[in-house]
Amino acid sequence: MRRILPITAALTFALASLGAPAQDALPDIGSSAGQLLTPHQQEQYGAMMLAQLRHYDYLLEDPLVDGWLDTLGARLAANSDMPRQPFTFFMMGDRRINAFATLGGYIGVNAGLVLAAEREDEVAAVMSHEIAHVTQEHVLRGVERAQRDQVPILLAMLGAVVLAQSSGGNSSDDAAQAAIVSAMGLAQQRQINYTRSNEHEADRLGIQTLSRSHYDTDAMADFFGTMLTRSRANAAGAYDTPDYLMTHPVTTTRISEAKARAEQLGRSPGGFSVGPGSTDNPLLPEGLVIGGDALQSGGTGQFELARERLRVLSAETPPAAVREYERMAAGGKLTEAQRYGLAIARLRANEPKAAAKGLAELLDDRPGDLWIELGLAEAQSRSGNREAADARFARLLQRAPRNRAIALTYARVLSERNTVEAGKRAQAVLRPLLARSSQDPEFQRTYARASEIAGEPIRAGEAYAEATLLSGRAEQALVQLNILKKRPEVDYYARQRIEARIAQITPMVLELHRQGIHDEVLDRR
Repeated sequence: MRRILPITAALTFALASLGAPAQDALPDIGSSAGQLLTPHQQEQYGAMMLAQLRHYDYLLEDPLVDGWLDTLGARLAANSDMPRQPFTFFMMGDRRINAFATLGGYIGVNAGLVLAAEREDEVAAVMSHEIAHVTQEHVLRGVERAQRDQVPILLAMLGAVVLAQSSGGNSSDDAAQAAIVSAMGLAQQRQINYTRSNEHEADRLGIQTLSRSHYDTDAMADFFGTMLTRSRANAAGAYDTPDYLMTHPVTTTRISEAKARAEQLGRSPGGFSVGPGSTDNPLLPEGLVIGGDALQSGGTGQFELARERLRVLSAETPPAAVREYERMAAGGKLTEAQRYGLAIARLRANEPKAAAKGLAELLDDRPGDLWIELGLAEAQSRSGNREAADARFARLLQRAPRNRAIALTYARVLSERNTVEAGKRAQAVLRPLLARSSQDPEFQRTYARASEIAGEPIRAGEAYAEATLLSGRAEQALVQLNILKKRPEVDYYARQRIEARIAQITPMVLELHRQGIHDEVLDRR
């Protein structure tokens, strides 16, 4: 189990960089010795950030979207200049147009970036650029350059922590979240303030990755053209200046170089049309602006449906998503992908019959499409047609028994029925994925709920504790496990498992306490 530190550990990282002797166990970021982080320390830092983004509900975690993003990211990473470099790709629910890379190969993409894109090539262009920043250690080198800025970073972190504590540390408190994220953003911005040479290198290698991955190599130059247009339009007050432009200067020379590189590698069919958008992600200093109107299939063949699913999942509420599609329909006939989005929006807005009708009609036009079939099965179950839903889920599982999206969706549908039989069936559906899901909090939560209604509270408690740990709350997970082991129904084997996990987590919590870091939720009790 990899170690995941809470959000206040960001303060400790800043302290460590100042050479505080009590922080020897932590990564020595930007120290006077000039030591770079080891690969393990980089991964640890990235994992810490991801856990905190999850805890504060910034991530958009959906098995279908996750699968699409992982497929796209893995394809690009495999064709990068360092195919053995591990990467973790994740989606943010923010509709502002943005993407970023940080230590450990962690690359985040905002939902807004995908919503603005016309084709998958555009998303791939942005991701290829970020992958190059990781493989060329631009992020890591930025850590060393940040040494002179450690005092303002430290002060910002202190201010964020004080504000979080004064507001009770409640993760639902918008002011506390904003302060913490802003402080994290400052630290990241100082670490990832790329030089022009870094940008040119990332451009060159990114275009090369696009070419190797059979995406449109013109995408990079077109993207820069839009960035330059936005910069000029800002003078007239048409747009806000993207954060990206402040640390990633775009010039006509850079655009020309990107075009020349694309021509050298050979152009792929299609183009990269971009348009206006907004960008102001406070988390990291990347602000990528792409957009357009055309609908074309990307390399995975899932882009159009992924974009519309993201439109629904990133909307403020499901009814708001329905209204968004109704406005689209008023302006013209919806595409197949948009009809899929409308059906999913209705499903989430508790209109399962309307959703099932729309998805069934789509399936007639696109037979065998996993995304549509999965949505239809879910809608059938929630509209009372459980027999048809179960039969459809069974066929999907037969086709792909270890597919994460199918297993999680069916298990959640079964758990909603809240019967022992349904719980046991959900456990059986999830069990083939159990061995490879130790780092998957969504899986752990779903398995915990299934075990709970199946009448296995100990298994449920263990899984809930794992999900808590993976969300950056080691102290809460430890408390849960210590309570769990005292239950009278715990047998010998379960006790051994629980005590083993307690032994693994306890040093993490003790180290946090030694550094003065305590779980704010537990402190309020």
